[in-house]
Amino acid sequence: MTTSTSADAPVFGWDVGGAHVKVSMTTRAGVLADVAQWACPLWQGIAHLERAIDGVFARWPAAADASARHAVTMTGEMVDLFADRAEGVRMLTRVLAQRLGPRTMFFAGDAGWLARSACADGWRKVASANWLATAQWVATCVSDAVLVDIGSTTTDIIPIVGGRVVARGDNDAGRLMSGELVYQGIVRTPLCGVAHRIAFRGETTGVMNEWFATTADVYRLTGELWAEHDQHASADNGPKTEAASRARIARMIGRDAADASDAEWRRFAQSWRHEQLRTLGANLARVIAQDAALAAAPIVGAGCGRFLAAALARQEARGFIDFARLAGVDDDDTTRAEWVSTCAPSVAVGLLASRAAGGTKDASADEAHSSNDASPRAA
Repeated sequence: MTTSTSADAPVFGWDVGGAHVKVSMTTRAGVLADVAQWACPLWQGIAHLERAIDGVFARWPAAADASARHAVTMTGEMVDLFADRAEGVRMLTRVLAQRLGPRTMFFAGDAGWLARSACADGWRKVASANWLATAQWVATCVSDAVLVDIGSTTTDIIPIVGGRVVARGDNDAGRLMSGELVYQGIVRTPLCGVAHRIAFRGETTGVMNEWFATTADVYRLTGELWAEHDQHASADNGPKTEAASRARIARMIGRDAADASDAEWRRFAQSWRHEQLRTLGANLARVIAQDAALAAAPIVGAGCGRFLAAALARQEARGFIDFARLAGVDDDDTTRAEWVSTCAPSVAVGLLASRAAGGTKDASADEAHSSNDASPRAA
């Protein structure tokens, strides 16, 4: 095991979700060095998180060093492995602190950075705060903007005005009410959750309330789903091919793939895309309506589904900024930009932690306390 000094130890930013673990590595100077994602179906057991941590240590041996600093945000406390969110935060912070070491700190929004020992009482601030980490970082770069982070499962729509995050909701329940959290993504969302009626061959038909197909089937057929983001099993555990996707979306309206041509099923996939974009657009309008400063604000797109955020920007005649550009990725580095934007909360929490530590002589004593300062794939 190598040993770094605390002065040059990197910061590893962790976003521990219910379906993925995303991790970034940032230098003490605040430069993003690398980022990667691991599938982690946490609802199936904590062993999946343990394996993801093993993967991080294998990729970056420095992450296992006692001097390494780890900044963690999460949404995984929501999975039904846990009796409630408080238990989820307690278990996740315990496992992470034990595995990652003494310099592990947990993002708690306006409450700053918490040591594991403070997370039991402060769990409400730690729970599902990854959206706020991303938004706080974006707010340091863009004065007025709407962050639209579209992932595999959910979408965050976060207003930023005057360099401050001005979200009305401060937890999942509040954000679901305000429209700032939409439980739709581009991989895992069942199509019966996107629309109850859908256009096919010029007519509208009802949709079966069955887990026959997911949005991954739609975006495989539109050609917009990057294969590296397609990390979870299909609805029927079948092949993740265009042919299999046609069969799955056909079942949603009581048909077989042979009932229409490939071109017709592609058009049908576009109908599902349109419905999802319509839902996201309606929630975007609700968020924008709350402040006049957002009337012409650009959209900052993040997540593996940020192509839909770009589509929203075109639809609204707004500017569009890729999160990866704010993180310093060159315009021509498309693969790295894809991963940095997809893993935006882990990148943001690492950058925020690096910045918070930059003003201290030895941040190890200061980082983990309450403060008001604000198969793996790689970039």
